[in-house]
Amino acid sequence: MKQTAGIHHITAIVGHPQENADFYTNVLGLRLVKKTVNFDDPQTYHLYFGNEQAQPGTIITFFPWSNGSKGTIGSGQVGITTYAVPAGSLPFWEKRLSTKEVDYVNTTRFDENVLQFEDVHGLKLELVEREEGPLNSWSNNGISAEKAIKGFAGAVLFSANPKATIQTLTDTMGLTFLKEEADVVRLKAVGDLGNTIDIPLESSRPGDMGVGTVHHIAWRAEDEADHKDWLQHIKHSGFQVTDIKDRNYFKALYFREYGGILFEIASDTPGFTVDESQDTLGQKLKLPEHYEPARERLERILPPIN
Repeated sequence: MKQTAGIHHITAIVGHPQENADFYTNVLGLRLVKKTVNFDDPQTYHLYFGNEQAQPGTIITFFPWSNGSKGTIGSGQVGITTYAVPAGSLPFWEKRLSTKEVDYVNTTRFDENVLQFEDVHGLKLELVEREEGPLNSWSNNGISAEKAIKGFAGAVLFSANPKATIQTLTDTMGLTFLKEEADVVRLKAVGDLGNTIDIPLESSRPGDMGVGTVHHIAWRAEDEADHKDWLQHIKHSGFQVTDIKDRNYFKALYFREYGGILFEIASDTPGFTVDESQDTLGQKLKLPEHYEPARERLERILPPIN
């Protein structure tokens, strides 16, 4: 039975790229690890934020649509993206969000204290304390490693068919059932980051893709050979799946599970240092080779990010 280690990355649609970068670096303290373009729409940025080493399980990515229409969060989407922070650090984050004028609410789920808020474009986020996972050594804007976001804790999936989504995650992706509480099922993957998936058993109204919504969630394959095995595994599980696509930093394939959520499987290799060093990650616009002849035109079209 194949098992994914957990979330590789989550990709969302947001508004102006400068506002997006300001929030995730200056408020949440993440590192801009890659500034590139949407490979299918090169006139749009594709921005990646994560920990210092740009490790799978820490990466959130964005398609910024400056003039895009507001989306609606609902079934067929990742409803909430959950970040893991070190044990004992939630009071620090409450104070920080207040200082940055970000509204938040405190709640609990599965006996964990959860701090919920929205980013500048309405994407739903939350922080939860976790012992698992290494500390993030990227120090930014007054956030020490003992307080910094480690990476993903997991996600809350809003499914149009929760039982089918749970079956896909357990039978096909290899997650295991952990517990059920208040009509929410928690599943767990084997990795130490991005490993808990919560699924409400009551369907919400259908989501509408747009600014402030998640486009897809990507699951980890160990390497490119393992990724090819996943392609055959997904086909044999009865899903319509894309061919493998080269995204420079990982290989990707996509399929939509029966609850309407777009799943990707992404390889951990080759990683984000294939076209720039770890020390200089995110500092320059990086383009795939076939877009290099259009660099001058694209740099005129894409708004500058400071």
